[in-house]
Amino acid sequence: MSKAMMFLYVETPLHAGTGRALGTVDLPIQRERATGYPMIQASGVKGRLRAHFEGAMQKDDVFAVFGPETANAADHAGALSFGDARLLLFPVRSLAGVFAWTTSLDALARFARELELTGVSLKIELPSKDGKPLSPQGNKVWVSGSRNKVEGASNVVLEEFAFEIENVDISKIASELIKVLPNGKEYDYWRSTLKESLCILPEDAFRDFTLFATEVQTHIKIEPDKKTVKDGALWTSESLPVDTVMYVPLIANQSREGKKQPAADVLRKVTTQSDTLRINFGGDETTGQGYVAVKFMDGAA
Repeated sequence: MSKAMMFLYVETPLHAGTGRALGTVDLPIQRERATGYPMIQASGVKGRLRAHFEGAMQKDDVFAVFGPETANAADHAGALSFGDARLLLFPVRSLAGVFAWTTSLDALARFARELELTGVSLKIELPSKDGKPLSPQGNKVWVSGSRNKVEGASNVVLEEFAFEIENVDISKIASELIKVLPNGKEYDYWRSTLKESLCILPEDAFRDFTLFATEVQTHIKIEPDKKTVKDGALWTSESLPVDTVMYVPLIANQSREGKKQPAADVLRKVTTQSDTLRINFGGDETTGQGYVAVKFMDGAA
């Protein structure tokens, strides 16, 4: 068994939808049931990667990694297992510094748990005191630098909410999270920005931002003769904002088809295709939506 972690850096708004809804947004994104955090279900991650690698792999390798075509699904299962894409960093508009990358101790603790599962060598050391975990409370926030600090004050203003900066050192967490960003030179600026603009929020505040600070886009269809909106053709769709960061655990077993390829070989067929992949996830591909930079980090063998 071989393991790895896949990181998704959202470069254009991403809509991984659930179909129609009865709320204020007609086409919402997928969310976890208990927390309300945005996510992409594992089946969607697997299907999109399969579609991408079908043009980059031999057909036999595609079948070994992802499983055979639907008509022959009973022959054997694919050797690579995917987890859900879960939220790690969420960008929120900031009065100072344009935007802040936000997260919470809950989101980081989940990430640390997945790192243990996959054996990826990142170390997320959560603050604690006397053996008990610490977490910002009320209107407190922990920050990694001064980029989002309001000049002449000791607070951070995200959207219309002010948070008081609490003196807790999270620079080591920021330094580790920088490693999940894509490797290209075009990300040099973003790596330095993350070092100075990580904000760890109270868990309730982080959840509320992920619920109410997403992008909502309005779509219409025009009557060609009248040049007016067609009846019933006005709708809204929700998307994850640019600069969101998500992660997906990958677990590979020995392939189940005739060649019986070792688990490590199965995993390498995906993780070594390119230093940084750019793949489209979700809907509205023809309008430039859903493009993400994909990075892999190897874990336990």
